[in-house]
Amino acid sequence: MLLHNGPFSFLVHIVLFFNAFSTSFIFTFSPLKVDSLMINRTLTLYKNAYSGLTPSTWWLSFVMLINRSGTMVLPFMTIYLTSPSMGYSIGKAGIVMALFGLGAVAGAYLGGKLTDSIGFYPVQLMTLAGGGVLFMILGQMQAFPLICIFTFLLSFVNEAFRPANATAIVAYSKEENRTRSYAMHRLSINLGWAVGNAIGGILASINYHLLFWVDGITNIFAAILMWYVLHPSKNPAKHGMAKPATVDPAQSAYRDKMYIWFIILTTVFACCFFQLFTNLTAFYRNQIHFSERFIGLLGAVNGLMIAVIEMVLVFKLEKKRKPVYYILRGIFLCGISYLLLNIFPITPLLALLMIVIMTMGEILSMPFMNTFWVSRTATHNRGQYAALYTIAWSAAQTLGPLLAAQVAQYAGFSALWWGITAVCLLCSAGFYRLYKMEG
Repeated sequence: MLLHNGPFSFLVHIVLFFNAFSTSFIFTFSPLKVDSLMINRTLTLYKNAYSGLTPSTWWLSFVMLINRSGTMVLPFMTIYLTSPSMGYSIGKAGIVMALFGLGAVAGAYLGGKLTDSIGFYPVQLMTLAGGGVLFMILGQMQAFPLICIFTFLLSFVNEAFRPANATAIVAYSKEENRTRSYAMHRLSINLGWAVGNAIGGILASINYHLLFWVDGITNIFAAILMWYVLHPSKNPAKHGMAKPATVDPAQSAYRDKMYIWFIILTTVFACCFFQLFTNLTAFYRNQIHFSERFIGLLGAVNGLMIAVIEMVLVFKLEKKRKPVYYILRGIFLCGISYLLLNIFPITPLLALLMIVIMTMGEILSMPFMNTFWVSRTATHNRGQYAALYTIAWSAAQTLGPLLAAQVAQYAGFSALWWGITAVCLLCSAGFYRLYKMEG
């Protein structure tokens, strides 16, 4: 009874879900008698999870799949900068990643402004193409000041894309399946992330500069594909200027007190989450001596788990409880994943277990974060809300790598993982307070 009604009930339901999923998988591929009813139920579950999404949502997700299949620079940037060929310290690498985050904050703010004024379609098109060119230029830079300047410019352009892209998902989706539309978008991003990490690990072992060329080319190709399949003349979404409106305090993202509390908590969590792609990869490579290929494989596991599990899980959970209910539990799991790094010897198996738990936390939290912010918007201020949400993640790209890199350099990685665990758990408690505030 305690497990059924107590604080662990949600995790029990997750375990039961995966038990059913894995049982069906075993039956599907077992040479023993196949339980056709269970297989049919699983297939129906997947079919229902993907049904009802608009054609424009599918096209937008496909564009993102192409774009993110070239995502190779960010997860390997810290390793690249601290490699013998570049020779920079972990502290300097943290400064570069902080500048990436600083440019992202500025870009997200401008992207939100432009989205509400000229529409999400042209903003996406320009930033994808511009980001592609800047990736190629950054890969040619060797001097530290030039690396810093072009990292800032690249992130500025790249992150201006995000508020427009988030607004596009709302415009293309239906109200009844909006969370799934965001989950589908994340699926494409993470499937691309899995491909990018796997290929990126191979390319990095050959020549790090190849990462910048592939990232740039896929950005430009995604822009061309978006122009071809999502031009305003080819889909029903409204791409024009938002209608002028007088926004009262309750409708302004910057005066919405509950939303500001949500943004602060999201920023704190994102600071912890971004260690997965920055200082954790450097820790694995430089201290544990995992190969680039294995590190890339871990990133691929993260993306593939999201691709296989997230849409089905969101379909089962969508609209059953308030989004914050799932968010706080997901963040709790992320904290537990970092805790493993200090309480067990770090082997490839432990690293794999860590990424599995982290990914489950990501799956439970991030789709419902999108649902939360969208639920508080109107047509005329959606870019504003999207910008502030993007800024939360962009600010975390500044604060997270910078502060954590200094902790790792002067206090050691063990102190960093203890600190990240504590912050995640406190952040989960903060979302619990937000859940109670919602009533």
